[in-house]
Amino acid sequence: MRMIVGLGNPGDKYQYTRHNIGFLVVEKIAYREGTSFKHERFFNADVTSFFAGNEKIYLVKPATFMNNSGQAVGPLMTYFNVSLKDIVVIYDDLDMEVGRVRLRSKGSAGGHNGVKSLIVHLGTQEFNRIKVGIGRPGSGHSIVNYVLGNFLEEDRKKISTALKKSVEAANYFVGGHSFVDAMNKFN
Repeated sequence: MRMIVGLGNPGDKYQYTRHNIGFLVVEKIAYREGTSFKHERFFNADVTSFFAGNEKIYLVKPATFMNNSGQAVGPLMTYFNVSLKDIVVIYDDLDMEVGRVRLRSKGSAGGHNGVKSLIVHLGTQEFNRIKVGIGRPGSGHSIVNYVLGNFLEEDRKKISTALKKSVEAANYFVGGHSFVDAMNKFN
């Protein structure tokens, strides 16, 4: 079993914001696989699954809001008996230019509150991740307003390409390849 976790905030008002990159990627995978999310109240997450070959793949969107993502992911991993090496977490990164995609197998939270929550609840910084660059706001602009804002028109093509690459990388990983192989192929 493997698990793809997309980080974001639930609700229509956040649907296409920069902070919801992770949700957008897992939604694209679910659509491609012909499956729909179901809210799991006990875990406070939207979950669906599909098979890649003989392996069951879970797609997860924590409904805890970004800053508490680990509260949903940790218990789901335990319940489904998914090990750390078999998850990948997808999220936005302010410190990368818009549209850049980087795969990493460990690292700090880098100021990302959703990742901080995962580190606390998983008890480690060593988990697979796909980071999608959203860039930083201009000088004097609020980071909170920026990440909760929609993409600028001039960034939409780059983001569309990044979403496709992220979907491909996640599918490559859950298709039976190691995350190291995925990093070598997509970085």
